[in-house]
Amino acid sequence: MDEKETLLSNRKLAGHLTFPLLAAGFLSSFGSSMLYGYNLAVVNSPAEHIKAFYNATWFYRYGQPLTLSPLILIYSLTVSIFACGGLLGSLIVGKLVSGYGRKGTIVRSAPLVFIAGGIMGLSRVLQSPEMVVIGRLISGLHSGISLSAVPMFLGEIAPKNLRGFLGLMPSIFICLGVFAAQILGLPELLGKDEYWPLFLSLIVVPTFLQFLLLPWFPESPRYLLIEKDNPHASIHALKSYHGDCDVHDLIQEMKDEKNSLSSVEMCSVQELLSDHSLRWQVITIVVINIGMQMSGIDAIWFYTNAIFANAGVSPSQIPYTTVGTGAIEIIAGLLGCFTIEKLGRRPLLISGFVIMGICCAGITVALELQERVRWMNYVTVACVIGIIAGFCIGPAGVPFILTAELFKQSHRPAAYILGGAFNWICNFIVGLIFPFFQISAGAFAYLVFCVICLLVAGYVFLIVPETKNKTFLEISLMFASRKPHVRFSSADGMKMGRFSEYE
Repeated sequence: MDEKETLLSNRKLAGHLTFPLLAAGFLSSFGSSMLYGYNLAVVNSPAEHIKAFYNATWFYRYGQPLTLSPLILIYSLTVSIFACGGLLGSLIVGKLVSGYGRKGTIVRSAPLVFIAGGIMGLSRVLQSPEMVVIGRLISGLHSGISLSAVPMFLGEIAPKNLRGFLGLMPSIFICLGVFAAQILGLPELLGKDEYWPLFLSLIVVPTFLQFLLLPWFPESPRYLLIEKDNPHASIHALKSYHGDCDVHDLIQEMKDEKNSLSSVEMCSVQELLSDHSLRWQVITIVVINIGMQMSGIDAIWFYTNAIFANAGVSPSQIPYTTVGTGAIEIIAGLLGCFTIEKLGRRPLLISGFVIMGICCAGITVALELQERVRWMNYVTVACVIGIIAGFCIGPAGVPFILTAELFKQSHRPAAYILGGAFNWICNFIVGLIFPFFQISAGAFAYLVFCVICLLVAGYVFLIVPETKNKTFLEISLMFASRKPHVRFSSADGMKMGRFSEYE
């Protein structure tokens, strides 16, 4: 009888995709998540033009050109400073989403993009390389905020059976942002020397549309009820997003979570780290966020053209080969988005990291043999495509979904701060060090990424339970319980048993 009641309750908590849900997902991802992907790839195609601008400005100021090593260091700083801004954004996002709400934070962070775009757009006119670096830093600050706020917002407005679909929407737009930067970076469009400031500043366009339209949508219902104690606004938001349906069970589920948190304030990162009952959730988000950035994907996105050049691809063909990888990103991202609610989070994460690990090893072999075997450059291109496809299938978006799902409302902002901090620190390390690491280690640099990918895949396989179609409270109980509950599948029970062994 209990199982029937649970099944009936689960059906009541399920929902369907409405236009307001889809529109909110589109606007929040289009004006925020897409910029993250765009900013990752936008420095790739105009790299030589930006370096030439740095060199010319240095010569104008000091009467001598930059030597190779300082030039590489300054350009690497331009690339990686984006991650420094992202780290700063991830550290303050907890206070922002608690004070202004999830949607409110997304909207209020938009002016940062307008400032960054203006600064970078004027950098050449004012002969100031520093403005490029500052603009990248501010762009990173916005991405650090939105990369946590957008998945949190979408995860809280979505019915549980659509949480994975909406949760992967930001990763689709990240891929679209990368693809847009690759298309616009073609020599026939904005890939010429005179256009690179405009190329960098185009980030203002999608954010302007978001800034105009997103404020008309309601705030997260969970935020309104659990944190602001405003049931009337929460009911209005639920009906807006879920359509004309009975929201009584959804409200009751949120009240149950609120009652479980009645004596708990919004916790800090320090309190999250010191809570022994959450240690495996914390370890999980740290591992998957480190794995996400140390998988080699940032090296691919930041330095695609250089990697293809080392592989022996003709310089005239490199921009078009890069665009081809962007198309693969979108296809793989859509595949993950439309299968996550059927396959679950674990299969997409495990398969994605395994594919990336195998392809990183393949790049090492191909680069070592390319001088003796002429067709090995095609293997390198195929492996780069494989890394991108593997990433976009799961590791691109599932870590953000899990960060929302593994924690209750009181711990969620702190969890996003912690996961975001590790995410951006690793992003910075790869962006700054990879060019020098590739020079010193050669083809074997990719073996480091291979090992990391396979280790993360093994961790997810052995430790992380499936969270598909479960409420936030049920997922929390899965980790907190010492014994498996009969309501969950045997596979999940095995995972809970493993967690219980560490209690």
